Amino acid sequence: MPSFDIVSKVDGQLLDNAVNNARKEIVNRYDFHGSDTTIELDKKSNLITMVTENEMRLKAIQDVLISRMLKQQLDPECLDFGKEEYASGNMIRKEVRIKEGIDKETARKINNRIKEMKLKVQGSIMEDQVRVQGKKIDDLQAVIARLRAENFGQPLQFVNMR
Repeated sequence: MPSFDIVSKVDGQLLDNAVNNARKEIVNRYDFHGSDTTIELDKKSNLITMVTENEMRLKAIQDVLISRMLKQQLDPECLDFGKEEYASGNMIRKEVRIKEGIDKETARKINNRIKEMKLKVQGSIMEDQVRVQGKKIDDLQAVIARLRAENFGQPLQFVNMR
């Protein structure tokens, strides 16, 4: 029986490239000249930490990071911007979490959308992914097309088509 998996993953190397390019751009920008601004990626915990002096620069760092992610063909919806917190002195720190995997509530929404299509397919939630099975490949492709058109708050990839 044909099937495919719906997952939400971020390519670590492309993310690393985007953060490094953003760091280089920030170092070379005139409005950041002489500032104590850093942007770091922790690959193990999937966390980007940005530290700078004021909120205006923090917003500029976010914009640079998003533009660099788009140039690397990464979807910026995978970023979960937390709230700013004051670090030592007059510095502001912001931690950005990278969303990977589909949480239970999003998986239920996806499953409900699949059932609403009234096609002869079945969706099953398997940890951090959703597996869709059906007898006809055309039905599976219709499901993929419909889910691509909707926004679930995080990027979705469709893999393991068999």
